[in-house]
Amino acid sequence: MKALLLENIHTNGVRLLTERGFDVVTMPGALGEDDLIEALQGVDVLGIRSNTHLTPRVLAEADSLKAVGAFCIGTNQIALDEATRRGIAVFNAPYSNTRSVVELAIGEIIAMARHLTDHNAKMHAGEWVKSAKGSHEIRGRSLGLVGYGNIGSQLSVVAESLGMQVYFYDIVDKLALGNARRSGSLEELLAEAETISLHVDGRPANRGFFGAEQFAQMRPRSLFLNLSRGFVVDTAALKDALDSGHVAGAAVDVFETEPKKNGQEFTNPLRGTPNVILTPHVAGSTEEAQQNIGSFVAGKLADYVESGSTVLSVNLPPVQAHRGDGRRITHLHQNVPGVLASINTLLAGYGTNIVGQTLATKGQVGYVVLDIAGELDPAAIDALRSMPETIRVEVH
Repeated sequence: MKALLLENIHTNGVRLLTERGFDVVTMPGALGEDDLIEALQGVDVLGIRSNTHLTPRVLAEADSLKAVGAFCIGTNQIALDEATRRGIAVFNAPYSNTRSVVELAIGEIIAMARHLTDHNAKMHAGEWVKSAKGSHEIRGRSLGLVGYGNIGSQLSVVAESLGMQVYFYDIVDKLALGNARRSGSLEELLAEAETISLHVDGRPANRGFFGAEQFAQMRPRSLFLNLSRGFVVDTAALKDALDSGHVAGAAVDVFETEPKKNGQEFTNPLRGTPNVILTPHVAGSTEEAQQNIGSFVAGKLADYVESGSTVLSVNLPPVQAHRGDGRRITHLHQNVPGVLASINTLLAGYGTNIVGQTLATKGQVGYVVLDIAGELDPAAIDALRSMPETIRVEVH
C-alpha cells in the first residue's frame, strides 16, 4: 500500500504508517490540481493539511485512492460529497490541537491589551518608550466567542480562569461552561464584549459573514481575533476598522489567500498596520499538537485500510471493526432498503459462511463489515461489486 503525505506531516505519522507496512512518500508543500492528480497515481492513502485542495476533478482522477487524512481540524478543503460518492473515507483530527489554538489566543489577547508588538518594534528600532498609556490587564475584561465548539468552549474555561467575563454565541444550542453567558444573537454579543474571537467552521455559508456591519457593531476600541477560517472575515472591512481606531487591535492567523509553501511572499492589506499580530496559520502548529495529530490521523488511516474501521470518519458511517480471524469484506453502498438482505443472499449463493456482521448508515450511504470463515470465492466479490447499490467493496 502506498501513502503520500504532503505539507510537512509530522514524523510520527510517517513512522506509524511505515511501521504498519505502508510505502510512504512525503512532500514538504501543497500541490496544485494538475500536480496533485499526477502525484496521486497509484496512491492508496493521502495525508494533507489545509493548503491542499481535493476538488471533484482530483478525486475523479485518483482511481486507487481509498482514504484521505486531514492532519488538521478542518475538512472544507476536501470535496466531501464527491469523496463519499467514490467511496473514499476521510478522517481528520478534531481535538488534537485544541489546546494549542487556545493558548495562542490567550497570548495574543494579552499581547494586544499590552501593545507588546508596538513596544517590541520600537525597542528593535532603538526607541525606549516606557509608558502605561493604553496598556490594560485582561482581568475583569469581557471576551466574546463567536462559536462555542471544541476550541471556543476550552478558550472560555481558560479565559475565565484568568479573570475574564466570557460571553458566547453559537447557532447551535450549547451548554455554557463555568460562568460563561450565552448571548441571544451575534449583535448582542458584539455589543457586550470588549474582545471578539472567531471560532467558526469552514462551511460555505460562513464565507464573508463578518464584515463592515459586524465591525461597526463592536464596542469602540475593542480587540478582534480570527483563528478559524480566513474567508469568514472581510479583510478590507477589518483594515478600515483598524485605521479608524474603532478596533484597537487585531490578531489574525488565517487568510483567504495563503502561500502554498514556506518562503513564498505573503501579501495582505493588514501588513504594516499597528497593533496587528499576523501569524502564518500556526494556531495549531505546536510540536505537541503536530505529534498528536500525526499519530492520531495516521492511526485512523491504517485502521481503515487494515480492518475497515470508520470510527471518527468525517463522511462514512461509523463502524468499530475489531479484526478477528479469517477474511473480511467491507461494502459501502447506497442507503436504500433491502441492500443487506441482498448481500447476505448473494454470499449464501456462493457458499460463504458469515461469522460476523456490522452495519451502520449515515445519510445517503450504508456501510457493512462482514467477517468470513473458510474460503472466499473471488466470484462473490465480483458479484458484490456488480450490485447496482454498490459504491465500493474491499477485501481486508
